[in-house]
This record gives sequence, structure tokens and C-alpha cells, in this order.
Amino acid sequence: MTGTATVVGAGIGGLATAIGLRRAGWTVTVLERRTELERYGAAFGIHPTAQSALDRLGVGDALRDHAVPYRDAHIRTPDGTSIARLPLERIERKAGRPELLISRPYLLDALLAALKAFGDVPLRLGERVTGLDAPAAGQDLVVGADGIRSAVRTARFGDRSGPRRIGTVAWIGIADFESPVHGETWGSGRFFGMTPVEPGRTNWYATVPEATTAEELRASFAGWHDPVPRILDATDPATWIRYEMRHLHPALPSFVSTGAHRPASSDARSAPVALVGDAAHAMTPNLGQGACTAILDADALSRALATAPPGPAGVEGALRAYDRERRRSAQRTAFGSRTLHRFMSTERTRLRDAAVRLLPG
Repeated sequence: MTGTATVVGAGIGGLATAIGLRRAGWTVTVLERRTELERYGAAFGIHPTAQSALDRLGVGDALRDHAVPYRDAHIRTPDGTSIARLPLERIERKAGRPELLISRPYLLDALLAALKAFGDVPLRLGERVTGLDAPAAGQDLVVGADGIRSAVRTARFGDRSGPRRIGTVAWIGIADFESPVHGETWGSGRFFGMTPVEPGRTNWYATVPEATTAEELRASFAGWHDPVPRILDATDPATWIRYEMRHLHPALPSFVSTGAHRPASSDARSAPVALVGDAAHAMTPNLGQGACTAILDADALSRALATAPPGPAGVEGALRAYDRERRRSAQRTAFGSRTLHRFMSTERTRLRDAAVRLLPG
């Protein structure tokens, strides 16, 4: 079926959803509260399943033009001892293609280019949405892709589920040299990761207790194995990005709402709503699945709507199909990521490291 949709949020999930709906023949408008899109340079890991979804959205070739494969990465202790290998080879053998890493700006550029190629999808920047009246007016669907603090989620589902702090912060950056070592180093209450991102550069991320300042970050990893201190020394602190680690809690009972429980006084709020990405299931980044789950959401929602029969009942049926396909899977991933964060950041390192050594090589 076809219809009209407003997508609130122009991040990875919102842009991918807009592309998928437009490819399915829908008329789409994208609203973004920022006056320009975020273009910081963190790297995203793109699992083969998400690569296939991007292929279906017509963005796969653009992804591969700028992505690098992720192989031969280890979990290490601060002295440099390898205690396990990340399961990247098993992923590649099973899927027939490797995990890929891509800088966020490149992925955004690919999605924006695909959206602009249609020539008829407005992207309205500086549009702050505080409720559903405006974006829902005259629309067959509203998609909430507006992040962990989603106004769309709050307007339709209330504020029972919301951002929850977990007591740590992440610092991320890109160093201007190519590390020969990739993977993660797990210490006591903190960890450090290094991945390729493009030739001559290294993507890094560090998770430390919340009170750690930028001035204290280097000291937190002084004495750790090479090249951890060099990575930090090779990155201008002015380019470091800090964010508090949060997740969405409690898990939502549904990613969709058909408007059946709308206030009787507001016809505008009767438009069905679907949530994608962080608006639906924001998670800690420990499994590296945040961008992937948003892409899979966009693909699943677009496919469900593309094959739905026309009319409101068709939309409602498609949304229920989307929820069945994505909610439990995404919430399992979010739970797994949060559990891994606790495991990685524990101070009981001897027990943790002994358990990690038992993992298959």
C-alpha cells in the first residue's frame, strides 16, 4: 500500500526509514529538531544482517565504498595479554561477508544522498516536535525516530519508559594514526576499545566512571599496553566527544500504537505511530548494535507497509507485523548489551577474566 508519513528525526534510523517508505511509494516528510545534522566522527559497526538491509534500501554500495572490514580483534588485559578473540571470523564464515566499520559522517552522507535522489522528500531542519498534533495532521503514519528522549514516544506512550543513567560515561575520538592492535582492553571499572575506521586513522572509545573529566582521561589509562596511551596522545582533546551512558528503561510493551487510545478531543492524534531506533530501544553500545538495530527497524517497517493492503486496517496490520518482527529481537539485544556492560566494567576482574578465557577462540 501507499500513504503519507511524517518521520520525526533525521538520524540513521529516521533517514533509513524515510528511504524505505519512499521506495515503497509513500509520500514522506522528515522533521529534525537540530538546525544541522550531527556529523561527529564515531565509527559504526555494521553487521552483515544490517548490510543486507542497507542493500534492500539501495544504500549498500555507498556503504562499502567507505567502509573497512573488521577482523582479528582481541579482548586484552591492561598489560596487553590477549584473553579472547572477538567472534568476527565466525560472523564472516556464517554470513559470507565480514563485519564492516564506517565513520558516521560517511553513513549519513550515503543515506542523505539516497533520500535526495528521490527529489521530493522534504527534510525540514529546526523543527522541534513536542507532541503529535502537528506531525500527525493529515498523515497515515507518524514514525518516531527522535532518539532516547523521543517526544513522539512520550506523546503516545507516556513517560513511564525513559532514559536511565548507568553510572559511566563514554569518551570517543579518532586518532590520526593507524593502530596495529584492534579490539577491547578491559580493566577494573573501565575499558578501552580501538577499531579501524579508514586508512591512516583509528577509532577509539573509552568508558570510565561518570566523574572522570577530560583532564583525567589520559591518567585513567596511563600504564596500559601500547598503543592505548599513544592513541589518546594522538587525538586532540578538543575533538573528544563525551556522553553519559544511558539506556531506555523499562522496555516498551509495544513499538507501535494504532491510536485506539487517543484522547477523544483530538482527531490529529489518531494517526498510527511506529517507533524505530533509540526511540524504541536505546541501548548501551557494548554490543556495537545501536546503528544496526535502527537500520533493521527501518527495513522491517518499510517491508511490512509495502506489502500491506490499502486503508487504515492495512496500516494497523503492518504495524503489528513490524512489532512482532522487531520488538523482542531488539529488546533482547538491548538487554544483552546492558548485561555485557556490567560484566565488562566490573571491578572483580579476576573472576571476569577467567570466564572470558573460557570463550571459544
